[in-house]
Amino acid sequence: MTAARTPDSQEADDLDVEEALALVKPETRTAAGTGSVPPPAPEGESKARRSDAHHKATPWPEARAVAERAARSLPRRTPVSVPLDAALGLVLAAPLTALTDLPSFDTSAMDGWAVAGPGPWEVREDGVLAGQAEPEALTDGEAVRIATGARIPQDATAVMRSEHGRIDDKGRLFATREVVHGQDIRPRGQECRTGDQLLPAGVVITPAVLGLAAAAGYDTLAAVPRPRVEVLVLGDELLSSGLPQEGRIRDALGPMLPPWLRALGAEVVAVRRLGDDAKALHKAITGSAADLVVTTGGTAAGPVDHVHPTLHRIGAELLVDGVKVRPGHPMLLARTKEDQHLVGLPGNPLAAVSGLLTLAEPLLRTLAGRMAPEPYTLPLQEAVHGHPYDTRLVPVALRGDRAVPLHYNGPAMLRGIAASDALAVIPPGGARVGQELELLDLPWATAGIDVCVT
Repeated sequence: MTAARTPDSQEADDLDVEEALALVKPETRTAAGTGSVPPPAPEGESKARRSDAHHKATPWPEARAVAERAARSLPRRTPVSVPLDAALGLVLAAPLTALTDLPSFDTSAMDGWAVAGPGPWEVREDGVLAGQAEPEALTDGEAVRIATGARIPQDATAVMRSEHGRIDDKGRLFATREVVHGQDIRPRGQECRTGDQLLPAGVVITPAVLGLAAAAGYDTLAAVPRPRVEVLVLGDELLSSGLPQEGRIRDALGPMLPPWLRALGAEVVAVRRLGDDAKALHKAITGSAADLVVTTGGTAAGPVDHVHPTLHRIGAELLVDGVKVRPGHPMLLARTKEDQHLVGLPGNPLAAVSGLLTLAEPLLRTLAGRMAPEPYTLPLQEAVHGHPYDTRLVPVALRGDRAVPLHYNGPAMLRGIAASDALAVIPPGGARVGQELELLDLPWATAGIDVCVT
């Protein structure tokens, strides 16, 4: 089910452990990284066995590592040749080497005069503009007007800026400041020589990388292809438009997930709304050619939670089944085919965000060839309570050198995350004022990523 079926208080998700455990059935659990999904459990199992399943859930750091290893276990993806205007956000599959010297000829760094030898200089009537062929050579005592980026005439010794020269009534050019040999000339190869490595493989293609590639002579780039993702939105209670009514709620994940996944480097090939239809779910998973299938809701053990039974039916290998994190405990990761994975997100919106950053982000980042971000920490401006056993992910705003925890951070709430800059990783037991905590950046806050890439 994808509706927000737990109370919108933090205590409901983080402190009422037995209520959280009631969502998890131990017969649907396996150790992280082992085995196929077992058959659904019979009704009436004991609370003690549910608690045992909770304790077998994967610790949060380990779950992220499992997702990354799952992607690394796949064959290396074949690079694609991409035009520059379609390469933003991809990752270089090969080093970027210069196809030409930069600059490819001596150029003027300023508007002014190209001069030869000591002054004063006789000024030629013509001028040199950017884009012109090689200009006529200068002789000592001669100058010519020149534009920024224009080719330096042969035998010129310097460029004198327009504001540093004056012309007398006889047409002679005088310097108002000392002219140093070579000043304001960009010599050929100043930035690089043909064959120099400009950037290594693995660099995310940013607008600046596109500019460098173009300057270095590239029309296309060898890039790691985007992982293809299909999103399956589950839940009969979801509305795709209008106001909530008659017990039904608006679908928040359908609009939110595709751009978020694109920001993580994926190509979203389809978004399908399946309701609570087990047959439709089975057909969608088995018929998908995507690298990753993402489902929303249906990962617990309710009467219409079909994800576990469907994974068992198709013989999927369960890699992560439940994570010791709040919100988002009932998330899962499965290998559905040799070259395909499935991430099952909880239906509550903030819990789904937690699942994205815990399981989908490491897997997609690795598939896309991106390097893991360097971890960083900031001190908390306020204390944050914790779950007794699990990690918490709490939206924070970054204010100078402090992380400010935000309110409205219950599992069904998006108000906090919509105003946040990052998620703080709260260890079991909570965090005190001033405690240094790891932060997870939101993908659109990371340089080089465009959430609108398609």
